[in-house]
Amino acid sequence: MTNGYDGDHLDFRGGKFTGPFTAKAEYHEHGPAPTALDALPMRVGGFTGRDDELRMLLDALDPSAYGAPEAVVVTAVSGLGGIGKTALAVEAAHQACARGWFPGGVLFIDLHGYDYNEESVSAEQALEALLRALGTASQHIPTRVDDRAALYRSALAQRARERGPMLVLADNVGLAEQVRFLLPGGGANHRLLVTSRERLPQHGARLLPLDELTSESAYDLLDRALRLANPYDNRIRYERVAAEELAALCGYLPLALQLAVARLALDRSKPVAELTAELAESWDRLDLDDGERSVRAAFDLSYRRLPSEQTRLLGLLALAPGPEVTTQVINALVGAETPPVRALDALARAHLIEQGTKRGRWRLHDLVRAFGISVVNGDTALAQEGEAARSRVLSFFCRWAEEADARLRWLAGMPESELFADRAAALAWLDEERAGLVAAVQWAQEERYAAAAVRLAELLAVYLDWRRHFDDLIVVSSAAQEAAKHAMNHRSEAAAWSNLGNALGGAGRVQDAIDALTRARECYQRADDRHGEAIALSSLGAALRDAGNAAEAIDALNRALALYQFGAGDRHREAIAWTTLGLALAQDGRPEAAINAHTRSQDLFQAAGDRHREGIASNNLGSALMQAGRVENAIVSYCRALEIYQEFEDWYRTGRTLENLARAHLVAGTRGQSHQCWLRAGQAFTQADAPDRAASAFAEADAIIAPSPAKVPAVVDAPDPASKAAPAETGWGYPHGPLPLQLPPGGPQVISGPSIYLPLDRTAERETSAQSSGDQEVEHQHGS
Repeated sequence: MTNGYDGDHLDFRGGKFTGPFTAKAEYHEHGPAPTALDALPMRVGGFTGRDDELRMLLDALDPSAYGAPEAVVVTAVSGLGGIGKTALAVEAAHQACARGWFPGGVLFIDLHGYDYNEESVSAEQALEALLRALGTASQHIPTRVDDRAALYRSALAQRARERGPMLVLADNVGLAEQVRFLLPGGGANHRLLVTSRERLPQHGARLLPLDELTSESAYDLLDRALRLANPYDNRIRYERVAAEELAALCGYLPLALQLAVARLALDRSKPVAELTAELAESWDRLDLDDGERSVRAAFDLSYRRLPSEQTRLLGLLALAPGPEVTTQVINALVGAETPPVRALDALARAHLIEQGTKRGRWRLHDLVRAFGISVVNGDTALAQEGEAARSRVLSFFCRWAEEADARLRWLAGMPESELFADRAAALAWLDEERAGLVAAVQWAQEERYAAAAVRLAELLAVYLDWRRHFDDLIVVSSAAQEAAKHAMNHRSEAAAWSNLGNALGGAGRVQDAIDALTRARECYQRADDRHGEAIALSSLGAALRDAGNAAEAIDALNRALALYQFGAGDRHREAIAWTTLGLALAQDGRPEAAINAHTRSQDLFQAAGDRHREGIASNNLGSALMQAGRVENAIVSYCRALEIYQEFEDWYRTGRTLENLARAHLVAGTRGQSHQCWLRAGQAFTQADAPDRAASAFAEADAIIAPSPAKVPAVVDAPDPASKAAPAETGWGYPHGPLPLQLPPGGPQVISGPSIYLPLDRTAERETSAQSSGDQEVEHQHGS
């Protein structure tokens, strides 16, 4: 049986019928129905920043690929409200038509999936509109949706035979069900392009999710759109810094950027910097509008579709500290043992949250976060729940950070961590959560969270110093200091000043470091804390040494050692003070006294089982030996430090020690070894994310003409010449084990025998040396 529709005719030829059948035929005098096959909206002015996405979309629309295995019939552009989905789809459609790909025409329909004032267009309504556009008279449009879909596919096929393939663009799709009935039939080169805030993986669609623009593209959009309104308006170019900040405040979201341009276009005398200042408060950014559109409304359209579980989750996620959040933190936020997987997936499908840098991490667009916070602040019950959620997050962070800090400080004989098997595991967790941890400490500004935030800052000090995240350490220590001062907690304030001083010194702000550490000492004195005072004096000595005040540094360090030896009784921190004193003595031109100080420090660290700081002492001892002209002994000491740093995967200190080894080998006349050390130093600094140091090391390697391999003496693994087998993998990317180093003739001359302890006075005659002392390291003492 055939059952076809052709103009005014229904064809039932070949059919068999049972039971009664009634048919009626009427003839109506009418001409062809009007068609609307070129109804694309205008292109968006200033469209920019989507070159890659536009290319991928055009590849999918290209009819020449029809019939190939990779041919795409349906393409779904998805993303956050205001991300520019429609603008991209319309631009691609215009370009496709200009290339002659769709001679049959273009159908455009807005399904209003997210409109405030209009009901979402049903499949029946959409098909009726499309059939009318295709020239079907209203009296010939069936009632049932399946019949309409069949007629729609038939009309598309007829159009393909007469004119060629068509493009159907369905904008603002809210549900996958809306798409199902719009699918073109087989046998033609038609393409269906849809835009939605939801990911729509159904119907074999190629998915094209959109992210926010890059900073450069956002700047270009501001400039192009403003000059489109007035070709002579160059405010964006004249105020580039303010414009870049404006783009960042808009979250690089095209809708927000266009609304910001609208404000500038309406007031041609308004500086960009003035608008930027107005938008500095998050709620102002949400209220960007042009009378018809607003950022807040764009998000609210998505928010009001969510069930209560998802609205609650989105509000709590907006309160989470840091740009990304792990499922562990989400558990703490919602107060559950397991993450709300279904709710997270639903928010992700709606593009209200996105997958973070790795699986199990989630992120919110800055403006979505601001919207979520505004929702929480406007709901009393949700605001109270938010306060409880932040307390749970701080408790979670403090517990895990305490375990991680203990693992970093772990020495033989200490209890094992319940959460971290080793230092590497603790560092991995701290690295992953760093941004959130730093952000959480800043909650200390609110009194209800102050105590926990101050404690968290103390727990992060060693890690942030170890990783050389001095800017972060300045932020958390400053927040902790203010909170502790407000609470009149002198000991915590002193610890915060001490950590802040160490961070400022690490960042090169030496005088600020001296001021902070002086305040730390005064706070410890007010608290009658002699142990803390010794910590502050030791760090103050390091800062004074950095400032070039060797005599004052030595005096401060001698005072610290006296407190440790006769009052505080902390041999571990005493060892740190000895290390710093050795550096100050070397700066004062007394290398032999420095050697004695570093040797004692090394012995104390070894006795305490602190292998990492033993490496620091060994490196500094090598530099003192170099200054004294004892190059071969210096090489041995550097090799000892290198082995320890590689063991800890401390790549920055590995690079510094290799630099010292390179200089020592150059003095010793082993240029080939020096060349190799510079190369390996560059690799280490690259792994430590220190590109400037890496470039300098590679430049030094290039400056040395390495001898041919045949002329390089045989080498052994440092520092143990008896070692026969190197590890298979060192973490360097070199498959042959640790760095082979040329040792002095006769093998390593390890410094042994009883340690010689340096007197606390300065009566010894100063000694000088023409040899380079190498790169030495100040060891910070953190308040706790």
